[in-house]
Amino acid sequence: MKRDRSIARSLILTLTSMMVVFWLLAIGLSFRVMQHEFDEIFDSAQQETTQRLLALIVDDIDQRDALEPHGIAALETAADREYLTFQVRDPQGKVILRSNDAPAEPFPAPLATGFKDSETARIYTESTADGRLFLQVADRFKNRREAVRESAVTLLIPLAVLVPSSILVIWLIVNRSLKPLDTLREDIGTKDGGNLAELETRDLPKELRPIARSVNLLLARLRAALEAEREFTANSAHELRTPIAGALAQTQRLAEELPPGPALTRARQVETSLVNLGRLAEKLLQLARAEAGIGGSATAADLRNVLDMIVTDFERDRRTNGRLHYSVADGASLTRSADMDAFGIVMRNLIENALVHGDPDLPIRISLENDGVIRVINGGPVVREMDIATLKKRFRRGQTNASGSGLGLAIADRIISQMSGTLELISPASGETSGFEARIKLPA
Repeated sequence: MKRDRSIARSLILTLTSMMVVFWLLAIGLSFRVMQHEFDEIFDSAQQETTQRLLALIVDDIDQRDALEPHGIAALETAADREYLTFQVRDPQGKVILRSNDAPAEPFPAPLATGFKDSETARIYTESTADGRLFLQVADRFKNRREAVRESAVTLLIPLAVLVPSSILVIWLIVNRSLKPLDTLREDIGTKDGGNLAELETRDLPKELRPIARSVNLLLARLRAALEAEREFTANSAHELRTPIAGALAQTQRLAEELPPGPALTRARQVETSLVNLGRLAEKLLQLARAEAGIGGSATAADLRNVLDMIVTDFERDRRTNGRLHYSVADGASLTRSADMDAFGIVMRNLIENALVHGDPDLPIRISLENDGVIRVINGGPVVREMDIATLKKRFRRGQTNASGSGLGLAIADRIISQMSGTLELISPASGETSGFEARIKLPA
């Protein structure tokens, strides 16, 4: 699974990689410089050692009683492995004295003062003043390379500590630098139809202020558009209520005066259409109020009294035919920080939805539980999960032939979200094999 792109992770990886690359380049450059400097140091030491050793060897040879001109002698040393090896040669090139590690064959270097490189060593030659003895000291290349290599490896060791340390430090710096960006992102994330307040730009870095200003301009345009929509919806619904009510009254009076027949049937159809149109106007007015953000409240209210009153009103309506079954758990309370009128709109819409779309032969169960959860359950076939996911949208209805505007659940969900609560739609109902349940949870 592809991970989301992260600015912090990208910066950490990029900066750490660049630091490691620069460190390695520095080590490479240091390696070349150390190699050159070490060669100068080794050459100087080798030359000085050869000159001093030649003086000691000449003095030792002069003190011998007899010298075997054709013999090859070996100088006994305590070391198992010598860093420098040497040979003493006569003018004819024969080896008359050598160290333990020196080969019996002469070094591949001419009998002339100075340095000469062979395949495996750097050889320095020094002669006595009279030219009768030549001392050649060899310094193996592998010894020099080992010294340079160990020095370079020593420079690599800090990377084991530097890399994780730099990742931690860069992570802390990047997170601290990106904190204003996270704050801006969170502020933008809180904006919705109920919160379109401008973003605070005073404490933002100058790089983020243009973004915040652009978002504020967009929010201003969105506020104006939503306000115009709400005003239009509210005004239209309000203005339509009076003529619809007048037309309905006239139609009902006309239906009472007409004798049975086709004219009376058409009058009843007009009456039904006007009733539905009146309900739609009422829903549009409620929707405008819901979009205006009427749900929240700074003071706590006892919503149980509102629930009792609404259920009582529905029970008195002859159209419910005694279908409502209302139950309250012992000790249940419903004191919440919510607007009482808004809560009343929510419950009326949920109960109306249950009455209209539920099985008319089955009861509507309304319950208030100890934890403050409100359930509205109606009988009927199971609603498909794909339909449940769209029921909270405006003008969306499930597979039903019942009348309705498709706004009731959208209005209820909008107001409940303003109360910081949740409206959960479940089908089949809890503990049932069929039916539909609307469950409300409001924070205490």
